[in-house]
Amino acid sequence: MRVCVIGTGYVGLVTGACLAYTGHHVICIDNNEEKVALMQSGKSPIFEPGLDEIIQLGMEAGRLEFTTDLAAGVAHGEILFIAVGTPALPTGESDTRYVEAVARGIGSHLNGGYKVIVNKSTVPIGSGDWVRRIVLDGVAERHEKIAGFDIVSNPEFLREGSAVYDTFNPDRIVLGSNSQKALSMMQELYAPIVKREFAENKSLPEIPVLETDLTSAEMIKYAANAFLATKISFINEVANICDRVGADVTQVSKGIGLDSRIGNKFLQAGIGWGGSCFPKDVSALIHTADDYGYQAQLLKAAVSTNQTQRLSALEKLQQVLKILKGKTIGLLGLTFKPNTDDMRDAPSLDLIANLTRLGAKVKAYDPIVSEKDLHPSFANITLTNNPLEVARDCDALVLVTDWQIFSAIDYQKIAKLMITPIIIDGRNFLNPQTLEQAGFYYVGIGRPSTGDIGIATKIFSKTASRLEDLQPI
Repeated sequence: MRVCVIGTGYVGLVTGACLAYTGHHVICIDNNEEKVALMQSGKSPIFEPGLDEIIQLGMEAGRLEFTTDLAAGVAHGEILFIAVGTPALPTGESDTRYVEAVARGIGSHLNGGYKVIVNKSTVPIGSGDWVRRIVLDGVAERHEKIAGFDIVSNPEFLREGSAVYDTFNPDRIVLGSNSQKALSMMQELYAPIVKREFAENKSLPEIPVLETDLTSAEMIKYAANAFLATKISFINEVANICDRVGADVTQVSKGIGLDSRIGNKFLQAGIGWGGSCFPKDVSALIHTADDYGYQAQLLKAAVSTNQTQRLSALEKLQQVLKILKGKTIGLLGLTFKPNTDDMRDAPSLDLIANLTRLGAKVKAYDPIVSEKDLHPSFANITLTNNPLEVARDCDALVLVTDWQIFSAIDYQKIAKLMITPIIIDGRNFLNPQTLEQAGFYYVGIGRPSTGDIGIATKIFSKTASRLEDLQPI
């Protein structure tokens, strides 16, 4: 089939590249000329495992193109995906101006045969009819007749860091429309994925496809993310109670996760959720409820708990070090989750802001993030090239992002570089016993601390000659 994807962020680029890989002819549109030029060279503008390879294979096969020409893309596509960003406004509602601009642009270029216009962007509930009206407004400005079109809501459920895998191995595909013709075309589009032709495990049953109305499809996206965010906030609340009564939240999570009604996913306590989806989608759903006269108290509590949880690492640093002014704190990881370069609403940003406010010097290491990825207000943060450098002369480390690399480094060597070998495991990712044996005083989230804080603060007084003897990891 002929496909046009408008917008090449995480969702649009992954969707377009993967659909081309499954055999469709895809043109991806973006108004950023520099970004388009990069993609035309076969490179992805975002870090996403496997995406560069998928892009290159699609281009080599002649099924994947990139351009800034919206008219060419609209003319090409039988199915037109709107996949532009809908960032949150200060009020909590979604900023839909980019969707509106694209819808109007589609209307101004519609010609030829019947088209299916797909909302892939996460849009406010009820946006299907709104997009239809905007497209018709664009058509009306030309005073021309068109063959016709229908709107489909096809929410994405991609996880950053595993988006390519998720595209080929989805839990479900949701299609919302009032047109059976449009739904049939979408079924044809996704048939190779539904039949698991490109899945990791081809022997599994076909992917479930849920056909529903537009509004319900839009609500499914918000409800799914709101539930997952609430589940994380719940286990973080439990972790805070565990801290006070002496229980281990990792064992509690394992125990309740064995209940088939609960499940073990999204029950890892830590320093809170962030990224581009959960904060925006939960806020948008709360705002929608407010618009219709309903107070979504549970969702508001989930947001409040998450905001408090972001300070948990800071509180633990204060409990161990007391005064943070003049101390040097090293951060292991900055992105909101591993296997992505996304810094949007990352918990590390709140931690950096508060540490700086309290007079601490902040050093950081992340396998992906560079200085260009940080907001200018964090210009005083020292980014290092490896975990050794971030630990050197630090009073404490905080594991912020559970990158796999942090489970494999030599913490015994790290400990010898620090003023005091203290680590706050903000993701309960590391092995407390391993850290204790390396000489660390280990503090997790909702689990008992290990090691001797007295030894940690007294034995490890360094001399310059001792540091010179250490070799890089």
